[in-house]
Amino acid sequence: MDYRPHYPRALRALSAVIDVALVLAGLSIVTLVFSNAVLRGAAGFDLAWSLEITAFLLLWSTFLGCAAAIARGSHMRVTEIVENLLPVGAQRWLAVAIDLIVAALLVTLIWTGWSIASHTWAQQTSVLYWPVGFLYASMPVGMALTLIFHVFNLAHDLRNPPARRDPLADLEIAP
Repeated sequence: MDYRPHYPRALRALSAVIDVALVLAGLSIVTLVFSNAVLRGAAGFDLAWSLEITAFLLLWSTFLGCAAAIARGSHMRVTEIVENLLPVGAQRWLAVAIDLIVAALLVTLIWTGWSIASHTWAQQTSVLYWPVGFLYASMPVGMALTLIFHVFNLAHDLRNPPARRDPLADLEIAP
C-alpha cells in the first residue's frame, strides 16, 4: 500500500524531495561511470574524483532509497503463512509487534550510524578531501527519514485496520 496520499503535506513534500534526489543521484552515477569508462578506454586515463563521488552517491542512494520504499509501503513481506495460520486479530497484533521491532532496529541504526559518522568526520577522502564522516552520515540520515515514514505508516495502520477479507471472494464460479 502506498502511504504517501495519506501523509500530511510536509511529509509528501519530503517524499518528493527524496524521489528527486534519488533520480538525480542515479543519473549522475550512470553518467559518471559511463564517462569514466569511455575515458579509460579511449584516452587511457580515468577521473579519480569520479570514483569517490560515485561511491558517495551509491551509499546515499541506498539509504535514501530505503526511506522512499517505506513511504511507498513497498518493502517485501511474506504473509502467506501468517494469513493461513492466524486469525485476523492476531495478524494485526503481529504486524504491530513487527513494526515496533523495525522501529527499534531503525533507532539502533541511527545511533550506531551517528557514532560512526562522528568518529570519522575528521578523516578525509584521498582525492576530494571530503570528510569521510559525510559518507557514513548516509546511514543515520537515511534511517531517520525511514523511521519518520515508518512511524506515520504504523499510526495510519493502527487508525485504519484492514477490512476483513471474505475467503469466498477469491473463488471463481464457472458458468
